[in-house]
Amino acid sequence: MRKNGPWTIKSSTVKYKNPWICVTEDQVIRPDGTPGIFGLVKMNEGVSVLAMDEQGDVYLTSEFRYAISKNSTEAVSGGIDEDEEPLRAAQRELKEELGIEAAEWIDLGLLNPFTSVVHSSAHLFLARKLTFSESHQEGTEIIRLVKIPFKEAVKMVMDSKITHAQTAVLILKVKEFLKNHGRIHLIS
Repeated sequence: MRKNGPWTIKSSTVKYKNPWICVTEDQVIRPDGTPGIFGLVKMNEGVSVLAMDEQGDVYLTSEFRYAISKNSTEAVSGGIDEDEEPLRAAQRELKEELGIEAAEWIDLGLLNPFTSVVHSSAHLFLARKLTFSESHQEGTEIIRLVKIPFKEAVKMVMDSKITHAQTAVLILKVKEFLKNHGRIHLIS
């Protein structure tokens, strides 16, 4: 038995596992003292990157997302490989998905988009001073580049046209970062 906050975990059984997720079922003693089960989905740690050029345009992706059965507009996002640093993963994903490299990287922190039954941390980055080349998307990816003014991206978050959690938080964090660093003309 082991403790997890006010919960006691009696045993854990892996119910499903692939290279990206692991689903476990824990036999627990709940905080109220009664026995029960708790299902947990653990996803690999990831990154999300908002690439912004000197004119204030941002480079997003549009991609069909199997889980929601529709296209989603998102920041470049992907998983961190084993023994890979978050910044290196962010650089790799931006280059692979959109063919963009950046000379300036700003770490905007960590996000846990699902906290009840999914463990899935994402590191958020703003990439600036961009150079462009050819992308090298994976076989599972059909990604369309979406270049829009940053102000429009903020509006898309507020109008629920961008619903991807990491992207929405990242765009709002970038807005605050720009406001605090004298780049108000890009957000107003």
